[in-house]
Amino acid sequence: MGLDSKIWVAGRTTLAGKALVKRLAALGYRQLVGRDTAEPDGMNGAAVERHLELFRPEFIFAFAGHSAGILANQRRPAELMRENLLAASHILESAYRIGVKKLLYLASSCIYPRLCPQPMRPEHLMTGALEPTSQSYATAKLTGIELCRAYRKQYGASFISVIPADVFGPEDDFDPEASHVVPALIQKIHKTKTEGSKTITLWGSGEPVRDFIFSRDLADACIFLMSHWKGEDIVNISAHQPHSIRNIAHLIAEVIGYKGEIRFDMKSPDGTPEKRLDAASIFEAGWRPAVKIQDALRETYNVFRNSSMAQL
Repeated sequence: MGLDSKIWVAGRTTLAGKALVKRLAALGYRQLVGRDTAEPDGMNGAAVERHLELFRPEFIFAFAGHSAGILANQRRPAELMRENLLAASHILESAYRIGVKKLLYLASSCIYPRLCPQPMRPEHLMTGALEPTSQSYATAKLTGIELCRAYRKQYGASFISVIPADVFGPEDDFDPEASHVVPALIQKIHKTKTEGSKTITLWGSGEPVRDFIFSRDLADACIFLMSHWKGEDIVNISAHQPHSIRNIAHLIAEVIGYKGEIRFDMKSPDGTPEKRLDAASIFEAGWRPAVKIQDALRETYNVFRNSSMAQL
């Protein structure tokens, strides 16, 4: 993938998509096709096909489809599953039809079994039951990975799949009902500090362990893989810095300057107890994350603090 290659970021309004578009532009990639036009609805196969026939990208980052935290997954499982299934199906089929040089499909770490061996490796996929709170969404993302494999097997398509750790960054959705761990904690701790409360109660026990990846690091990793990865193996992307939810909450409180007591609601569901991704394959290929988690949290909070969400 060169600086003049025609590149389409499908899902450019998602957290990962926004970070990737910014990073590609910053690195000098000059042909981000469709960037100035309305993005086709991934659930509309005809619209996706027209878009790709018009712009004929050489490389596609398939990031389309919404994701959400535990609460939204419990309330909208059919919507999240349907959107991600259809987006993957339509984008991969149209990409194959126009003969793209390479496609990178972005999955999610929630596709690993709930009680997966640690650290999690691609060979652990589909070896156990999924986490019930995100089962529908995870099934859709698993299907996307299998669809990439099927297109490679039947048609020789150069489609690769990656599984990121929990992504966060300045491009995040800070809606407390839709957001993931880091933006949800930022929003709630900021609000508690603003209101002057001396205690805060957070969802769950605080004990689950998560791997995190800053959005800019994820973008760099995906660009690296699109340019250099020659294999067909599924690739985990992680900073290899796992933290408990409790620890992340305290790091965020430090960044925000909140000095009150942090409590945890033991009656709320925790989700998967532990998710540590083995990212040895991408590390051995030559990529490493560049941003320390404290700096990433600070940059993310500074953007939130100046947003309209901080006033709610």
